[in-house]
Amino acid sequence: MRKAFLIFGGLSLIVLGLLSIFISTKFAWILLGLSPILLLGFYDAFQKKSAIVRNFPVVGRSRFIAEWLRPKLYQYFVEPDTDGRPFSRIKRNIVYQRAKSVTDTEPFGTQENVYSEGYEWMNHSIVPVDAHDMDMSPRVMIGGKDCKQPYSSSVLNISAMSFGSLSKTAVMAMNGGAAIGGFAHNTGEGGISPYHDKFNGDLIYQIGTGYFGCRTNDGNFDPELFRQRTAEDNVKMIEIKLSQGAKPGHGGILPAKKATPEIAKIRNIEPYKDVNSPPFHKAFSTPKGLLNFVQQCRELSGGKPVGFKLCLGHRSEFLAICKAMVETQILPDFISIDGGEGGTGAAPVEFSNSVGTPFKEGLAFVYNALVGFNLKREIILNATGKIVSGFDIFRAIALGADVCSSARAMMMAVGCIQALECNKNTCPTGVASHKPSLYNGIDVNDKKHRVANYQKETVKAFVELMAASGIDHLDKINRMHIYQRIDQHISKSYYKLYSYIPEGSLLNPESYPRGWGEYMGMADANSFEARFTGVFIEED
Repeated sequence: MRKAFLIFGGLSLIVLGLLSIFISTKFAWILLGLSPILLLGFYDAFQKKSAIVRNFPVVGRSRFIAEWLRPKLYQYFVEPDTDGRPFSRIKRNIVYQRAKSVTDTEPFGTQENVYSEGYEWMNHSIVPVDAHDMDMSPRVMIGGKDCKQPYSSSVLNISAMSFGSLSKTAVMAMNGGAAIGGFAHNTGEGGISPYHDKFNGDLIYQIGTGYFGCRTNDGNFDPELFRQRTAEDNVKMIEIKLSQGAKPGHGGILPAKKATPEIAKIRNIEPYKDVNSPPFHKAFSTPKGLLNFVQQCRELSGGKPVGFKLCLGHRSEFLAICKAMVETQILPDFISIDGGEGGTGAAPVEFSNSVGTPFKEGLAFVYNALVGFNLKREIILNATGKIVSGFDIFRAIALGADVCSSARAMMMAVGCIQALECNKNTCPTGVASHKPSLYNGIDVNDKKHRVANYQKETVKAFVELMAASGIDHLDKINRMHIYQRIDQHISKSYYKLYSYIPEGSLLNPESYPRGWGEYMGMADANSFEARFTGVFIEED
């Protein structure tokens, strides 16, 4: 629309000007009336702050009217945090305001119903720590006993989003933000594109079931291509994707419209054909096979940290992986935990709504399982489930995470307005489109700073929450610090809702905690197939 407006607006000015000179002065009045609109349109088409206004001159400004009107309508018709969108108004404001470096404070106190079921809060201390004495950019070292190139990670990074699902300008803006802020950018399973390398930001190279970027012509893993790609200095870690929360057990989806020749070349696929990654890996089929693959990738990459990502499914399968770790002594350097409520640009409705363990339960279980096998001290947990605010980071760490990653919030920092057009190649802001008329609306130099601003201010907010709780180190955050309302009259701490288990308690059948025995009996280090015994499982 931008190009069409420039042509139409320019011709309109010329035609009306000539008509007013040579035919009738009444056309001068028309020109005078249209001039403000046309001039505003020309300004919109060339400004670089707003992608939607740049792509849709004049018309795009209606969004700002809607944003101004929305809170007033909400005040009378619906509660402020129940708008039915992927992110609530409150969370959207957090991202937009921090990305734009404007005040993110709110008047008139709490904007949620504190007595509604599910409301969560953290406890503060009478003797808080002075936040000015704390490190406003805490980092966590990732790398176990077999890692030769450990990585110092920020507590908030960019979660997995592929070039293909995102436009090249969106990818460049995110990588530029990562370079400015010193945090990591996960490539997603679509491989490493030139746009991931544009600003030399730290990369987490994700390989999924399609092995894009390290794929043979028949779709298998290519060790030599993997070695070449991970040899680059900006590739800091490798993540093997087993599943993702939006469509666990299904495999990635790239609609044919978005499989451009450029993307096809990077992925080694055919252009303009639907890309449906297999739901399972060909490189391994057992828990021990997974760990051998982890070790192979670590050796091929020169000893860089290697981990895997999953949305928790059958509990016995993750326990089988833990048993395999104990038997083989091969440990991943990190594990990324996604939740069944995770989002994506394209997923079957049934999978996005009804498959996979929700984030909090999955994270708590994985943490407890690693503690039960005496493995947690060697493995970093990365939380990737709907991290937006400093409180979200605090909550994830209370459940057992060490670091966090965010996808949707980073998209919104680049300019995403949740138009829900991701899978149609018609994203109005160009964040998830491969049409030049749309993605060119993103000014990379502006948006990379917004990504960096959002990350910096959110980590700062997290540190300030730690200080308010009287905590001066990440390791001191635990489940006693977060409370959740069960109903209008009862609330419980995470310590009660997601209880800890004793360290090493899963190494001996005699010490299995309540509710774990049957799952342990079903888990086999040599197979992902659960050996169900038919005995009643006593849940927690």
